[in-house]
Amino acid sequence: MSKTLEALAVTKPFAPLVQLVEKANWLVQMVAQPSFAQLVLRVGLAVPFWRSGILKWDGFLQLSDTAVELFSSEFMLHLPGGPYPYPAPAVMAFLSGSGEVVFSTLLVLGLATRFAATGLLIMTAVVELTVPDGWPVHITWVAMALGIMAWGPGRLSLDYLVRRVLGMDTPFRSPPPATPAEDQA
Repeated sequence: MSKTLEALAVTKPFAPLVQLVEKANWLVQMVAQPSFAQLVLRVGLAVPFWRSGILKWDGFLQLSDTAVELFSSEFMLHLPGGPYPYPAPAVMAFLSGSGEVVFSTLLVLGLATRFAATGLLIMTAVVELTVPDGWPVHITWVAMALGIMAWGPGRLSLDYLVRRVLGMDTPFRSPPPATPAEDQA
């Protein structure tokens, strides 16, 4: 008996199970469309930063006293030999609040998406230095930011729309730079 016939003889009793697994796999793929997954990643990363950022403001470009107080007395940088207080607490509170609101808004809109994800990745590193025990949450933020940076905003984004309008149908992922050997060939 050939290997193909043997394989068919073995799989025939399992054919209904195999079909069920294939249908379930197809259903999962239909629910988890890449563009939808990218949108959920962007929103999932934006929400905690938006919520934190919005609490730092009392009005348009007016920091709350609580935000400045947190950076003055509560928040500390946990570096070797530390913890150390934040330098220029009012400036740090302003930058933090601005970054959290602006980057998370850009992420949700899918505009300058990779830039916004990079900004939130850097902010996550600073948050980790401030609250080192929060690493289980911070590592999920890092994973989401890296995913957005690697695979871009997806089709459900303003970045995608702008590229289409400008006739830039090239993929979001840039090719690697040419090596010197490739340039000479």
